[in-house]
Amino acid sequence: MPAPRIVIVGAGFAGYHLARRLERRLRPHQAHIRIIAPFGYTLYQPLLPEVAAGVLDPRSIAGPLHRLLKRTQLTAGKASGVDLAARRVEVTMIDGSTRTVPYDRLVLCPGSVTRTFDIPGLTEHAHGMKNLAEAVYLRDHVIAQLELASTAQDPAERAARLGFLVVGGGYSGVETAANLQLLTVKAMREFPRLDPALLSWTLVDVAPRLLPELGERLGAVALRKLTHRGLDIRLGVSLRELTADTATLTDGKVLPCRTAIWTAGVTPAPVVATLDAPTTKGRLVVGADLRLAGHPEVYALGDAAAVPDLVKGDGAICAPTAQHATRQARVAADNVLASLRGGEPRVYRHQDLGMVVDLGGSQAVARPLGISLTGVPAQAVTRGYHLATVPSLRARSRVLGDWLLHNVAGDDLIRLGFLDTRTDDLADLKHTVTARR
Repeated sequence: MPAPRIVIVGAGFAGYHLARRLERRLRPHQAHIRIIAPFGYTLYQPLLPEVAAGVLDPRSIAGPLHRLLKRTQLTAGKASGVDLAARRVEVTMIDGSTRTVPYDRLVLCPGSVTRTFDIPGLTEHAHGMKNLAEAVYLRDHVIAQLELASTAQDPAERAARLGFLVVGGGYSGVETAANLQLLTVKAMREFPRLDPALLSWTLVDVAPRLLPELGERLGAVALRKLTHRGLDIRLGVSLRELTADTATLTDGKVLPCRTAIWTAGVTPAPVVATLDAPTTKGRLVVGADLRLAGHPEVYALGDAAAVPDLVKGDGAICAPTAQHATRQARVAADNVLASLRGGEPRVYRHQDLGMVVDLGGSQAVARPLGISLTGVPAQAVTRGYHLATVPSLRARSRVLGDWLLHNVAGDDLIRLGFLDTRTDDLADLKHTVTARR
């Protein structure tokens, strides 16, 4: 009898930890494990703001799957559809071709994508902050605005290039605004022609409080610290319209702005919508054992699944966080093994351990195990948590080394060329050489 085929869609927190646990619990001949992901790495997303700010090298938070997973086969592409009846996954490979991947057990953890709204100019002019390419591109873009502002003759252009807007007052938005604002404040010293008073950072969110997940007290502390640093934080406000050089808010305020960063929520990856299965707010409805109703061979977890929160009860579902995804992966792996060995599945139950938020430099707020921390103690806990959860010893060493180097040497403000849209194929190269002649 051939070994059962276990297919995992996604290599984020859930997919990576699931594959790793299956490799440890299964012998090579007992199952064939395949993971479908567009990149050959698992990304530690919580540290993306530090990549954008130049504190961390991009490679430091990207763990190579070929090194971390020894027996799992990588299919380099995106799952574009799932046929539950035929037990097949349709995959669009990174070269544009398509492939069909059959399965005996399917685990869906494709993660999420940025959620947008019907706001004029949003998709044309805003920047995302969800993956490694966006973080590195955003760093190039921010530095470029300072360089261009320093040579601009028009005061209106200079104001727009020094006007930065972040939409979203949750974890991602606050860390992105805090770290990039600190980068630009320090970078202004390299541009003596620029008046530091012209630098403007605005953070808006429709919620009445900043970082509501942290509680009222710590949210207020973060608000006070960021406001003291010069960020203009507007709560109960969102974006109404975006153009190439202005942002209009719902309170009527018009900001000069060439950089708008959108972090206002996520939605499950598009493949989820291809399943003929019930969803809640776009997330697949599953039981506490992470199985899809009517399809016991299919499991879903992470951002793509509405997993019942048995700790909170009253119909609550688990928040789409890395903490839940990592722990759901363990339960899903054990339940896949139980299904292969005739055992009973177990349910997912996890008490939230708290949250950490890096505000840049030595500033942070954290609530580990319900204990409220601010300042240097919070930053120590925040960095300790990240070091403990970054995948692999190699990645931890890189992250720690980057932190130490940045503290000692600072930032060189080097752009990596991501703003250049040329493909650099032979035709482009020939055109460039001819032009130089």
